[in-house]
Amino acid sequence: MEQNARIGPPDQPLFWRDGRMPYVELRVVQDGRKVCYAPHSHVEWSMGAIINGESTFAYRDDAYRVNAGTLVLMNPHWVHACNPIDNQPWAYTMLYVDKDWLTQLRYEAGLLEAPLWQDIMTATIKDEKWYVGYCDMAACLLDSTRTLLEKQSILVEFLTNIMTLFSGQLNLSRETPAPLQKVADYLRAQACEDVSLDSLCNLAGYSPGHLIRSFKKQFGLTPHAYLLNCRVQQGQRALKRGESIADTAVDVGFSDQSHFQRTFKKLLAATPNQYRRSLVHHDKDTASSN
Repeated sequence: MEQNARIGPPDQPLFWRDGRMPYVELRVVQDGRKVCYAPHSHVEWSMGAIINGESTFAYRDDAYRVNAGTLVLMNPHWVHACNPIDNQPWAYTMLYVDKDWLTQLRYEAGLLEAPLWQDIMTATIKDEKWYVGYCDMAACLLDSTRTLLEKQSILVEFLTNIMTLFSGQLNLSRETPAPLQKVADYLRAQACEDVSLDSLCNLAGYSPGHLIRSFKKQFGLTPHAYLLNCRVQQGQRALKRGESIADTAVDVGFSDQSHFQRTFKKLLAATPNQYRRSLVHHDKDTASSN
């Protein structure tokens, strides 16, 4: 995939953002042998391409082995993890798209009856046409010589086309029991606070053991792991705004910067500094790996 962005060391992640397109972010990893993710989720809709080698792809209750030429798709809040196989080389790009922006795009294209998010049930695509289209779109975003209009146009065109592919799918998303949804909503709202298991049990009306088992079965994470995931998500947003790592760590509920950095890297396979550095000049097209 030809590009003009500065990539840096192949084992370091590259993050591309453009402040004029705040609804999209791109991540590139050229050598993923040391890139290991714990189970986690994103608030955005995500789509990735394996551009070299192969890896595992755990997505909710399913496990896949994906290789070069495969696209992987992840709904907001669905737990997943991609990891190397026996230290074999693999490379990938990952696109993160704001859920509300994508919902509006689908609605305006006539693909949704109402401007409300609908999960996509497809997890992987092995089709040369879609893979090449994705790579062309990613290369355009990474190319600093391409105009803003060109980048916006190719992104909208690709996403509209692939969302059309998924239109008409039956929505088979799990129905979340009301008590568990209340707990998840509470954890997201109180992510920066010191939350007790007792308070969650009182909220749901469950015993501690039953709550932990039921919550993990529904969301793929224990309540504590879900809380940490929410804190990292809030940390990402703060770093995007240019907040310092030290202030962000405290603001999102971690006891210290070291704990925040360890958790951030465990879930996102990148340090907060690697993630933040691409926004040094967030008013323009940026790409950084340092």
